[in-house]
This record gives sequence, structure tokens and C-alpha cells, in this order.
Amino acid sequence: VVTGGASGMGEQVARILGELGAKVHIVDIQQPKVAHASFRQCDLSDFAQVRATAAGLADVGPIDFVFPCAGLPPHIKGPLYCMRVNYIGTRLFVESLLPSVRDGAGIALISSDAAMGWQKNLAQSLEMLAISDPDEAYAWCEADPTSRVRDGYTSSKEMLVVWVQNKAVELGNTRRIRLNAIGPCPTKTAFVDQSKDIMTDEFIAAWPFPSLGRMATAEEQAWPLILINSPLCGAVTGSFLYTDQGFASGVFTGAISPAFMGG
Repeated sequence: VVTGGASGMGEQVARILGELGAKVHIVDIQQPKVAHASFRQCDLSDFAQVRATAAGLADVGPIDFVFPCAGLPPHIKGPLYCMRVNYIGTRLFVESLLPSVRDGAGIALISSDAAMGWQKNLAQSLEMLAISDPDEAYAWCEADPTSRVRDGYTSSKEMLVVWVQNKAVELGNTRRIRLNAIGPCPTKTAFVDQSKDIMTDEFIAAWPFPSLGRMATAEEQAWPLILINSPLCGAVTGSFLYTDQGFASGVFTGAISPAFMGG
């Protein structure tokens, strides 16, 4: 099952999986262009729709692999909406889908290297993590959006990282299900094209891309996501894998200026 399989990294994940022989079931708000076994239209901001979509996927189970790839930048409908889709809706979808996921399965999602500061906000993130009801979680965000949501994108991606690291222990112990995340840097997708007011051409030109010397393509991000979700990584769970061409590592060790992340 691939969410966000109609565009960007999710589309490339769906395409590659299909070429590898998988039966790919796509969940997206838009109609996918790549080959698929089934498609279900779903808006992750609509919690009732998310639950219904997850329940409807019971007929394709048991599900071997889940790839939650859907996500939004903050300027589409604002920070609160970004949090609602990227974290709350994604978490609800995965947790609602779990009854149809087989024991020993893999779940791998897309966070971002924008979440590289997750540890400094951990106390607040754990407070939100403890709120399992999506409507209550959203109300908690609405109560103090300035400090709890911030730009919406960074905080939602941090929440995904914290949730992955926490939930992976429970899923592993009870069902041997692995849960991991990757953290891309700016990648050549429609997502980046839609973010030109934030990530201008000048911004991208100045951004360090040590391993490729350019932005990665969606396909180049899809491969590590598929790899970390495969049986080849059976010992890996609760992991946040930076797929950012060394950016986070460089910032952490002083090889890259933290000014790129606003200091």
C-alpha cells in the first residue's frame, strides 16, 4: 500500500514496486498515472475518510509492506493543515490499517531532514505523541499553534520521526512489524516546484549536495525507502535514515553551515 502514489516520491515507489512484481494499492487524493492493482481516493485531512479507506483495504490483506509517502508543504493551506495531513492523518491511516497488515511486515515513510532538530523539541513532541485521538491531537495544536505547530512542516516531520522511533518498539515486540523513516533534503519533485516562494532558485543553487552535486530525483529517494522496508533490512526498525546527501551529518559536525537551516 502506497499513500501519495500519484506524484513525487510516492509515484516512483509505486512504479518501482510494480516493476519488481508487487501488487501495488495506491491511496491518494489524485488519480495515479502509474500501474496499480487498485486505487482508493482519500484526503488525509478528513479523518472519517481515512478510517473508511483503511477499513476498505482489508479486502487486499494481509498487507506485506506499507509506504506512507503523502505529504504537503506548509504554504498550501497553512501550518495547521500541514500538521493535520503530514502527521495526524498519516499516523491515523497507518494505525487504522494495522489490522490488515501481516505480522512481520514493513512500514517505511517519508519524513525530511527538516526534522533534524527533533531532539531539542522532544519534550513537546512526546506530549503530542501521547494524544492518540486525531481530533484531540488537532485541538491540542489549535490551542497554541505558534509554539506547537510553528511552520507546520518542520514540526509535522519531527512528529513523524518521534512516532516512528516510539511505535517501532511496540510493533516489533508484539507483531515483528518494522517501522522506519527516511529524511530527504530538497528533491526534484512537484512538491519543491510548489515551494518556490520558500525554496527559490537561488536557495537551491546555494544548497550543498555533496554526493550528487545536484538535487536528487524522486526515484533516487524511492530506492532507499524501498530498501529500508525490505527484508534486507530485517534488523532495522525505529530508524530515521538521512537520505540528504550528507547535509545533516555535515551540519551536526560543522562541515556544513547551520545557516542553511536558519541557524
